[in-house]
Amino acid sequence: MNMDRNLALELARVTEAAALDAGRWVGKGDKISADAAATEAMRRALSTMDISGTVVIGEGEMDEAPMLYIGETVGSGGDLKVDIAVDPLEGTNICSKGTDGAIATIAMAPRGGFLHAPDMYMNKLVTGPAGHGAVDIEAPAGENVRRLAEAKGCQPQDLTVVLLDRERHEKAIEGIRAAGARCQLITDGDVAPAIAASVLDSGVDMMMGIGGAPEGVLTAAAVKCMGGFMQGQLVFMNAEERRRAKGMGIEDFDHIYSAEQLAQGDVFFAATGVTNGNLVRGVRYFPNGAKTHTVVMRSRSRTVRFIESLHYFDHKPGFEPTSAT
Repeated sequence: MNMDRNLALELARVTEAAALDAGRWVGKGDKISADAAATEAMRRALSTMDISGTVVIGEGEMDEAPMLYIGETVGSGGDLKVDIAVDPLEGTNICSKGTDGAIATIAMAPRGGFLHAPDMYMNKLVTGPAGHGAVDIEAPAGENVRRLAEAKGCQPQDLTVVLLDRERHEKAIEGIRAAGARCQLITDGDVAPAIAASVLDSGVDMMMGIGGAPEGVLTAAAVKCMGGFMQGQLVFMNAEERRRAKGMGIEDFDHIYSAEQLAQGDVFFAATGVTNGNLVRGVRYFPNGAKTHTVVMRSRSRTVRFIESLHYFDHKPGFEPTSAT
């Protein structure tokens, strides 16, 4: 069944709702309440969509998360059967501290389109289109900097590489700096900067390193829509993670996935800023309303739209965010 192009705008409404509710908790030091607010708002908005959706990347297993858990059905029960990947608040710590980079995000694909990634780690390498045929996840970080600079026709010192600020990335950081590129180290939330690496003039040229596997699938959906380059490889910490991965249908534990393998078919993606970042700006409130900034994409048409929306709560009482106490 064909995916309607109007789904892009519908998904924007979903992430806007989550961002508006999460935005009330920015800087208040309560990441749990912020995540719960975003999740509930996203769930309400999804219930109005004329789809039969199944959450395959969500807030956890059914016994761990009351809303948007893996396997949950969403939508009003329409004929269109789709898989959903969600992160209602990507960067919960960022939101609670009021720093840059928190987003509400969702992706949609035909049934069976997303890799059912278990909640574990994934090594990722993301660039814009110039990375195709140039960089490789198995190459040293410094070498990838030099290869990408050559592919883009610039010098390594012109490039900015984003990594999570973790001890596990110390060797990569040393290699990037030795090659002459700049490092942007982030505390949490690698989806937004990874997507920004595929956006021209975003200020990010490459994202690399080990982060969450579910977030990797969301990233792949956006990268595919923009024709960017991505590789991802699952990182197993113990035998239990291998058992869970096998239960989700993963047989080759060493496989290096492309964006097209992580997100197959006609894919839609949307993200709304909760706080400011390289990709989208955060929610800005004004008396009885707010302004949101959203990016929506579709892989079939490779269309990327940035939407700035004004929300007047008097005229949309069901959409008004819950006030944080």
